[in-house]
Amino acid sequence: MKGVILHIALLLIATPAWSGAWLREKDSAFVAAAVTAFKDPDGRYDYKSSLYAEWGYRPNLTIGFDFEEHRDVYGHALLFARAPVADFGKWGRFTAEFGAGAHHRHKRAWALYKMTLSYGKGFETSWGNGWIAVDTALEYRTHDAMFRKLDFTAGLSSQRLLNPLLQIETSYTPDKSLFWRARPSVMIRRPNSPTTWVLGLERNDARSDTGIKFAIWNEF
Repeated sequence: MKGVILHIALLLIATPAWSGAWLREKDSAFVAAAVTAFKDPDGRYDYKSSLYAEWGYRPNLTIGFDFEEHRDVYGHALLFARAPVADFGKWGRFTAEFGAGAHHRHKRAWALYKMTLSYGKGFETSWGNGWIAVDTALEYRTHDAMFRKLDFTAGLSSQRLLNPLLQIETSYTPDKSLFWRARPSVMIRRPNSPTTWVLGLERNDARSDTGIKFAIWNEF
């Protein structure tokens, strides 16, 4: 599996943000590969990797794949479909997403189901155009519990080389405390280029250190 992920990442290097509430145009695609590295208190290095892809299957239907792995200890693989719910023009839009896949811990695996309602809106500032997205999700892992998730993403998409990006993720189950993760990043993209490089930091309440994230996004 490590070899497969590395091969895909190399292909991406040789060839912008997740759509959120936006659908892909028919026959257009987006792929993102990322690696986040941490350093444990005892000095050992830890990492996680992810691969995300989506494709505009029809004008009103986007399908995709979401994969994440934490150092061969636990992770998930999810297939999903996204469809429009409502479009309010300049006031934003809503989409619904349904996904099914598997979650594993070590060598054991269980079914995973996810339903997401997303809101997205573009805006204009003196520093350039931008967007915000809010995703609310119910994620059911058959071996565990129902996870309630609320995520927030905001960024700028001007024609300059560097643009800011902020991602905040939260997750809650009734028998556990609220989990949060924050990722401030910078997007690096030449004007009219289909490829975006992302460099950022990641901090969450389950770790005492800050991770460094590197990602490659590609549109085609």
